[in-house]
Amino acid sequence: MQTLKVVWASLFLVATCFAVSSGSNPPDADAANRIINAALQPSPLQSNLSRLTDRIGGRVPGTPAMERAIDWGVQSFKAAGADSVHTEEFKIPNSWAEGATEFTVQASGNADSKGPASPTQFRVRCVSVAWAPALTATKHVAVVDIGEGHSADFAKAGDIAGKILLVHSKVLASWEDLFAEYSAPPPIIEAAVKGKAKAIAFMATREHDILYRHTNSSEGEIDRIPQVVVAREDGERMARLLASGYAVTADLSIPNKIGGAISSANVVAEIRGSEKPDEFVILGAHLDSWELGTGALDNGCNAALVIDALRAIKASGAKPLRSIRFILFSGEEEGLIGSRAYSRQHRNELDKAAGVVIFDSGTGKTTGFATGGRKDTMEAAQPLLAPLQQFGATNLKMDMEWGTDHFDLMLEGVPTFVADQAEANYLENYHAVSDTYDKVDFEQLKKHVAEAATFSFELANLPEKIGPRLTRSQIEQTIRETHSEEMLKMFGLWDDWETGKLGREK
Repeated sequence: MQTLKVVWASLFLVATCFAVSSGSNPPDADAANRIINAALQPSPLQSNLSRLTDRIGGRVPGTPAMERAIDWGVQSFKAAGADSVHTEEFKIPNSWAEGATEFTVQASGNADSKGPASPTQFRVRCVSVAWAPALTATKHVAVVDIGEGHSADFAKAGDIAGKILLVHSKVLASWEDLFAEYSAPPPIIEAAVKGKAKAIAFMATREHDILYRHTNSSEGEIDRIPQVVVAREDGERMARLLASGYAVTADLSIPNKIGGAISSANVVAEIRGSEKPDEFVILGAHLDSWELGTGALDNGCNAALVIDALRAIKASGAKPLRSIRFILFSGEEEGLIGSRAYSRQHRNELDKAAGVVIFDSGTGKTTGFATGGRKDTMEAAQPLLAPLQQFGATNLKMDMEWGTDHFDLMLEGVPTFVADQAEANYLENYHAVSDTYDKVDFEQLKKHVAEAATFSFELANLPEKIGPRLTRSQIEQTIRETHSEEMLKMFGLWDDWETGKLGREK
């Protein structure tokens, strides 16, 4: 262990010496220690998050709660000492809210029973999938089990026209399982629409009746078929009845409220750079959430982190050479809409972006960062992680990731760093009724504040940017070298990349 510390210390010394020889002024050598110390001191972090989650609650764009959250962000950044704070509006093509979804099942006529069948009826606990269309109250609709929704399952099910499709799932246990919750539905939806099904009922991946909300919409558009997530226990009950030969029908009503385009806003604060103020590093997290819980782990804790990171840098007295922009993005849950809008609104200045750091995985221990597939930034960033060795946040991986607010900036060629975190209690509570303030590990979150503030400051304080903005051809080369085209195809984004709808223009 001591040997490892010596190696890291040496690497950090090399980086510092390089910085001194390359820049006009030596960097603040003690800044990292001062920032870490300031970040670990008592702060308004807990009270800020309590206001956001317990008092404001779940935050869907277009709702009064989201407007109050944006004001919370503005006021909290000002209180933290930001040099400037403003909001930047963007549009989401549709508003959406769930009505009183009702799902009642009837089962009768057991084919294996020799006596008179005894009808069974029960209410299914469920919620609508977000941005899915409404379904007018419909009675006695046949339910058909299509397993996990593979092509063979559809072939076995036969005619699905006018029926409710019950889709199985496995219990969520890993990050890979979570990403499967997004990659599995699109082909199922495609087959259901083609087969003229009435609706889809996805069995919840959480046990103990935990319900949650996802969307299969990618840009805030209304989806093509009504969909619900049903409590796992109720879904398995339906599956057992069907497997036992019962005819299962359902009364289903999904009175979702859908409207026209809505406005939301990103909240942007800044610490102005001392020597290169036009160049900038972004530290960001998303402010919006689903509303079944109060959005504490996803992603209120990290919105509060971004604010507290600004406070820590200010309290330390450290002054970055470049500006640091602290951004609370909105519309993330509806398809990364706020960060996409930001990347397009600021496209003409992205050559001056010196890095993007994003936190979006609750309060599981940070183990390091993903570099968006870039070898050059991975090699350059490793020495900058030396001060974070005390937290164990020292690993870098080259993954090009999807699913959080670095994505469009990564496809614009900007160097990005997404915090890589342990699952901890994030998965079970993800998007769920149980995602509440009491789930947050504040001792760990304070360490994350230190990591985020220190790493963002170091990126901003390098004599030269950590890496150039890649051209479109270089981005495509990175996609292919990391085999990330499969990831883009899995999430239905490859065509948008190929046609130029996504990513840098040249």
